Amino acid sequence: MAHPFGMAKKILTALAISTVTLVQAAEPVRIGFIDLLSGPFALTGQSSLKQLREVVNQLNAKATATDPKFEVVEFDNKGSPQESLNVLKAANDRGIHYITQGGGSGVALALVDALNKLAEREPDRATVYLNYSAMDPSLTNDRCSFWHFRFYPSSEMKIEALTTYFQGRKDIKKVYLINQDYTHGRQVSKAAKEYLARKRPDIQIVGDDFIPIAQTRDFASYVAKIAATGADTVITSNWGTDLTLFFKSAKDYGLNINFFTMNANNPGTPAQIGAWGEGKVGVLWNWVHNAPTPELEKIYIDYKKKYNDDFIFAAHWNTMNMLREAMRNAKSTDAKKVAFALEGLTYKSPMGEVKMRKTDHQLEAPLYLGMWAKKGSKGVKYDAENTGYGFRTEAAWDNYISAQPTSCQMKRPS
Repeated sequence: MAHPFGMAKKILTALAISTVTLVQAAEPVRIGFIDLLSGPFALTGQSSLKQLREVVNQLNAKATATDPKFEVVEFDNKGSPQESLNVLKAANDRGIHYITQGGGSGVALALVDALNKLAEREPDRATVYLNYSAMDPSLTNDRCSFWHFRFYPSSEMKIEALTTYFQGRKDIKKVYLINQDYTHGRQVSKAAKEYLARKRPDIQIVGDDFIPIAQTRDFASYVAKIAATGADTVITSNWGTDLTLFFKSAKDYGLNINFFTMNANNPGTPAQIGAWGEGKVGVLWNWVHNAPTPELEKIYIDYKKKYNDDFIFAAHWNTMNMLREAMRNAKSTDAKKVAFALEGLTYKSPMGEVKMRKTDHQLEAPLYLGMWAKKGSKGVKYDAENTGYGFRTEAAWDNYISAQPTSCQMKRPS
């Protein structure tokens, strides 16, 4: 017969272990948001952070008793790869094993290298990187990593879709390329030239400029140069003030040609476009707010009512929902187990079924081309930034249309 005191001790020990387990389960999973929150591009980062927090709030409100809750912890990287490594260490020192970033592929590549070394050196500190908009193709090719997952199309995927669209636009004959002088801008220029040569060899590339990032205050000389070439179309991956100020100079000059961008819906840019950009300015994005996607339309409406701001970062929605699903499948919040559960995961998103490709950790998802048009015109139910203009869905592509081959040779942990 067991001694009463011994039985009581066992019961108390079991209760203590149970209590500790419950406390651990109740702790939120912290997501380190590492991005631009100061400087000339801060508006984009701050808006992204606010939208991520709203997505997390909605997920937490609907969480079941066994679901992990999420908490966003912000870190300002000032747009610098070196500062990003400093704040990554700070996040890791605080026990954060999930980070998200999107503002700049140079930063993304630095983070990937650091996370690879960290996982190899200290496996218990391994961290998953949820990329919501850094587009450099090498992130899912030669620089791919088990710890990195991209929930947004690469620049090559966007150019694939855009040049497919150009096959039906015979009025486009002369294209000018203007991009920021860093890895992403270089990749966009390279892909545009290669894909146009294959699909529209009759198109002339009449200019290929690279601008120093966040340093140009007046783009008048660039605009005059574009006009002098007789270009009828510009392709640019510029973002932040480098796109807003470029549009200001184009508008002041009266440059009435086509502008196909990757970021014209970013905070502050629609207000600059105004009436001048009607029918001229396009944006390639993973979702546009006039797309026929009822669930995301509701999210957009509710967000606008709450903050008088436009919800554009649909990537946050897919990222956090898929992260939670991976944790459910893994029955764990351990970074390595969740990373394995994310591989090959499919999710019925508001824009249709999406899949995290196992080979290279690139999300396969629909892609949209939005064209700037007057609110109330066909396909424009909602405007952007209260301008009276918004992006109508000019074209939409299924997952497979923009899919790209990959050279990724993924090294997975045991």
